[in-house]
Amino acid sequence: MYLASTDAVAKAKAEAKAKAEPKSKSIAKTKARRRRVAGPVLALGAVSLVTDISSEMVTAVLPLYFVLQLGLSPLQFGFLDGLYNGVTAFVRLLGGYAADRGGRHKLVAGGGYALSALSRLGLLLAGGATAGIGAALAADRIGKGVRTAPRDALISLSSPPDALGKAFGVHRAMDTTGALLGPLVAFALLWATADAYDAVFVVSFCFGLLGVLMLIAFVPGRESLPAPPAEKRGGPTGIRLKALDLLRVPAFRRILCAASLLGAATIGDAFLYLLLQRRLDFAVSWFPLLPLGAAAVYLLLAVPAGRIADRSGRRVPFLAGHVALLGGYVLLLSPADGWALLIGVLLLLGIFYAATDGVLMALATPVLPQGRRASGMAVLQTGQALARLVAAAGFGAAWTLWGIGPALTCAALALTAALAGATALLPRHERQT
Repeated sequence: MYLASTDAVAKAKAEAKAKAEPKSKSIAKTKARRRRVAGPVLALGAVSLVTDISSEMVTAVLPLYFVLQLGLSPLQFGFLDGLYNGVTAFVRLLGGYAADRGGRHKLVAGGGYALSALSRLGLLLAGGATAGIGAALAADRIGKGVRTAPRDALISLSSPPDALGKAFGVHRAMDTTGALLGPLVAFALLWATADAYDAVFVVSFCFGLLGVLMLIAFVPGRESLPAPPAEKRGGPTGIRLKALDLLRVPAFRRILCAASLLGAATIGDAFLYLLLQRRLDFAVSWFPLLPLGAAAVYLLLAVPAGRIADRSGRRVPFLAGHVALLGGYVLLLSPADGWALLIGVLLLLGIFYAATDGVLMALATPVLPQGRRASGMAVLQTGQALARLVAAAGFGAAWTLWGIGPALTCAALALTAALAGATALLPRHERQT
């Protein structure tokens, strides 16, 4: 009797142990999956890295090429610069909508990458004609606008919901690596070829073409993505919603309003770099290196910021990033000088981008219907881009009318008010639709 009961207890313990082992292994596998970044995310990061080398090579030399090589007037350069930076806001919606129709995210993103690559050849063929250069730059920006939302949708669809911040952080870190290498490659080519800008455009095209080939070869298509869940036709999160109908989703509408409000109080990076140059009075030849400082900080902090966002909620890091930007404004208004001012502003600007760029996409993903991820991200990116365009124009006008100090003070006060409004607007609890 005693032996029988003992055997029964031992048998029960053995069975409990056998049941516990698979469960612990399952938990370990789940944790391991969370630690790993999905293959499509790494592939898209590699594509963005190579493509950013291509695009930043051109961006870095355009001012020199336009003014010194072609002798364009400030008015002509201003027109082309505005075209280069503003045209993307109006094609993001088309790219997002096209990608969501039938789940053609890879196809639409690939078309955008290919158009940007071909624009480098357009710069070669244009010669010195302003119209031809403008068309080539417009093609590049259209390509960027078309591909951005489908690419981010692919990242979100390839990643588990609790690791979105890390996934976007890894992608943005790889993307920023390309942004760092591009200007260095461009200036090295100009030095080696005695200012042969055509060589820069040719090498840039080769990098762009390599990015397209990598996308085709290594990024999986729609057959490998999870199928959109079946949803009711009449619901506000239905699969058949058009892009602007997403504004009916309360949580998404609040995120869009908060991001646009903060964007309307965010002056462009170029203004901050100009303010630094005026305050520190360093040689103009060093000016192109300023973005590299902020990009290096962004590169180092993008992944840690994404991990923090996944653990603590994405709302807090997103707001904290704008607090860092406000700190940069305040530092420029302070008596700080020399290296302390330079390093401080670039550090805070890098923190701002690390805590907001990918984190905003991760914040919006859970409230977007799976079949309308690209459209929703396009609406969000367009709202933010247009708001920042208004902010840049407003700050430029204030600088012209009132001077640097009053204009920057107004920008700091506007950002403080926007932070208060965004804190009230952003949903406090993230959820999956």
